[in-house]
Amino acid sequence: MFDWEDLRHFIALAETGTLSGAARALKVDHATVGRRVSALERVLGGPLIERLPKRWVLTESGHRVQDLARGMQVQAHALERAVRARVQPLSGNVTLSTPPVFASQFLAPRLAILRRLYPDLYLTLLGAKAVASLSQQEADIAVRISRPREASSVARKIGTMEFWLYAAPGYDARPEAEWEFIAYDHAMDETLEQAWLREFAGDRPIVFRANDLISQVAAARAGVGIAALPCYLALADPTLAAVTADMKRAARDIYLVVHADLRRMPAVRAVLDFIAAQVAEGMPAIGATAPRQSDHDNVPSAPRHLAQSK
Repeated sequence: MFDWEDLRHFIALAETGTLSGAARALKVDHATVGRRVSALERVLGGPLIERLPKRWVLTESGHRVQDLARGMQVQAHALERAVRARVQPLSGNVTLSTPPVFASQFLAPRLAILRRLYPDLYLTLLGAKAVASLSQQEADIAVRISRPREASSVARKIGTMEFWLYAAPGYDARPEAEWEFIAYDHAMDETLEQAWLREFAGDRPIVFRANDLISQVAAARAGVGIAALPCYLALADPTLAAVTADMKRAARDIYLVVHADLRRMPAVRAVLDFIAAQVAEGMPAIGATAPRQSDHDNVPSAPRHLAQSK
């Protein structure tokens, strides 16, 4: 009988194609990956990997084992989630994946509330563009601004993220024909807010592009041009001003996503409720044009129903 750990290392190597990639994914050294894969080959009685100078390629047998191993991995993760959901109290670790700026600018400043409510609960916040796989246990919960598609997950809409045009104060005093714009790189051209910005810009130039929102904010503050920014991020910033324009705001729905097996686990449930409450309380109201007093608070107050639930 093969060792599950050997199979897990083989899956990582098959997915990354290199020893170094598998080692990084599993947080082990190269030698461990090679040793584990060789052990699996010995047990199964044949080569699974063709070892080339710079890359390891699956043999025909390796492809068959990979297909079967993926199904086994899904089942193993499901078993682990089922056990966790039954035995884990309101303590322990919960991993949350969100868009990077939402993580750093909206959620992280509010986490003191969660610590006061649940001092034995520890949160790992993954702010990344890449969509974390809940079925592969890359995260327990995800906040997304595109409609989730995972069949094994449960999603609900918890709010709306609006976008508007922002620039340095006084920038829109220039003639509109001279306005210049700030945007994401071309890989993001099909996103709702980028298409909305490009349509408004028309023939006027996009003079600066960046693959991250914080760089766009910095460029807008510096007077480089006008950027399409989330209202929650810009309204509380005195170095940015809303541009006057006759157009409808862009808006994206915010979804909270959790694997179906984990949604009733107490610690996960607490984080789900916390995030939903913070979005309901802290996201600017639709059509807001000026900061509210609460937007300037460094530590927002705990929502009433959460404060009473401790």
